[in-house]
Amino acid sequence: MAGTRRKKLPAKSRRFAPPASDDIGEAAPKARRPLWEGHLRLSLVSCAVALYSATTKTNDIAFHMLNPKTKNRIRMVPTDPDSGPIERSDLVKGYEVEKNRYVIVSQDELDGVKLETTRTLDIERFVDAAAIDRLFWNDPFYLVPADKSGLDAYTVIRDAMATSKRIALGRLVMHTRERLMAVEPRGRGLIAYSLRMRDEVVDPDSVFDDIPKEKPDPKMISIAQMIIDQQEGAFEPSDFKDRYEAALRALITRKERGEKTVSAPPPKDTNVIDLMAALKQSLKAKAPAKRRSAR
Repeated sequence: MAGTRRKKLPAKSRRFAPPASDDIGEAAPKARRPLWEGHLRLSLVSCAVALYSATTKTNDIAFHMLNPKTKNRIRMVPTDPDSGPIERSDLVKGYEVEKNRYVIVSQDELDGVKLETTRTLDIERFVDAAAIDRLFWNDPFYLVPADKSGLDAYTVIRDAMATSKRIALGRLVMHTRERLMAVEPRGRGLIAYSLRMRDEVVDPDSVFDDIPKEKPDPKMISIAQMIIDQQEGAFEPSDFKDRYEAALRALITRKERGEKTVSAPPPKDTNVIDLMAALKQSLKAKAPAKRRSAR
């Protein structure tokens, strides 16, 4: 209503929203709940922070399972193979220590496993970004001040990190797991990436071991390098759309209108018999125009 004044919240209650961006997807909604809340700490300096996902899946297509006769959405009912359906609220967590033998753990016992990282992201060391193998990088998050009282400490840590040009490493507990986090400055804020632990990454040598060590023909490599040069360009995220999702949306629209559906043509056989001939033909093909990012 006109003339109505909004009641001001105390400083500590006004949460900072994740920073918006003009060129990276959609702005994060201010009402989004943080995934984690606690303190960012560098030695004896700390500030209250909140962690928000830097990505969104709101545009993903989701299908529900329906009964084809009634078109009703089915319900997934927990069922015991011996006694039948059971209320979800009556279920307990169990860890299988061997076939069909479980250790049952209550929620109170899980809550009792407390680490300092449950509420604190303590910076343990600083490393060069290049020192972190890209196999270990996982999901990005916005790490923002939780209230105004810690703004000074937050900006000091941010600017000191920007000057040092180092990545901060620390750990926090989120979704029942302690996760290694890499923190770096971004604009006026901080970005945190979850990093995979060593036991989560498969050793590439064990996968590539059967590939022969012999080098291919240097002439073929040279032609392939020229093809690469032809296709060089700037990374423009907006140039890349999910074509499969677009085809799904078109299918859904046609079905909703009662129109005939269209099947995509089968992919062409790309079996290469003469590799040198294929490389030379590729080199003659018209290359896409190079694009430079605006600065």
